[in-house]
Amino acid sequence: MEFTSVEGRHVVVTGGAGFLGSHLCTALLERGARVTAVDNLVTGRVDNLHHLIGDDRFTFLRYDVTNFLHVSGQVDAILHFASPASPVDYLQLPIQTLKVGSLGTHNALGLAKEKGARILLASTSEVYGDPQVHPQPETYWGHVNPVGPRGVYDEAKRFAEAMTYAYHRTHGVDVRVVRIFNTYGERMRLEDGRAVPTFIGQAFRGEPITLHGGGDQTRSLCYVDDLVEGILQLLVTDYTEPVNIGNPYEVSIRELAELVLEIAGASDVELIDTPRPVDDPQVRRPDITVAQRELGWEPKVDLREGLQRTIAWFRTQE
Repeated sequence: MEFTSVEGRHVVVTGGAGFLGSHLCTALLERGARVTAVDNLVTGRVDNLHHLIGDDRFTFLRYDVTNFLHVSGQVDAILHFASPASPVDYLQLPIQTLKVGSLGTHNALGLAKEKGARILLASTSEVYGDPQVHPQPETYWGHVNPVGPRGVYDEAKRFAEAMTYAYHRTHGVDVRVVRIFNTYGERMRLEDGRAVPTFIGQAFRGEPITLHGGGDQTRSLCYVDDLVEGILQLLVTDYTEPVNIGNPYEVSIRELAELVLEIAGASDVELIDTPRPVDDPQVRRPDITVAQRELGWEPKVDLREGLQRTIAWFRTQE
């Protein structure tokens, strides 16, 4: 199916009440699409969609996509974002995480096949595991422990990619795959276990900042607006191979914590070391050459500005 714009199109977003899914629903509506968000609210929140309720182009379905998925009428595109995505969530929900990556992806692909729709899979930088290649290009196959606690998420996404390309090759389904690197911004949950909201919550409460293993491991953090722009550009291009979307600016976790404390006005808060989680990646940075070449995309919001916006939003939630 050919389209170069989402205007006037019907787009289904699985995981639509989640952090990223809700931002995508908003952006799609702003670009003139009709949107159906599907979410079982295990980790998503209806509050994330509150501002969209009442728009006659928006529909919310509370539904578990690990069951057979049907959406009536024409469907032009599917964004498959249903999955626990933070360590706290997928370690507490290991079987659900594996099921939504396997059965959920199968059902989303089945809907795409039935409707002749384009499908964009939300994959992750975690398919690279604890990488032995740095930065990580899309051609890197990864270094993942399938039987470790993080394997439930890493392998769910690796399987989802394999299933997506099986449908592409076998049934001719029109596919796009985005490998999302660490993203932050408004509508994250303070308690979701990821570094940015954890540090913000600790700073607000005046608690010691907990650094896993001393905080020398690195991450590359992309502000949510930049990520959404990259995803929607990928959706309307002809490129069918996986694409890294992330910010290549790399910082240590300790540097990130210090920056959060500075912006939050809590520089007197203590930083303390805690044990490193099993299989926690030492480094993470995307090679975005493909995104630059194929999408003309690169991030625009630097880390300080993105954190200022995020911290300001969290203050409104107190």
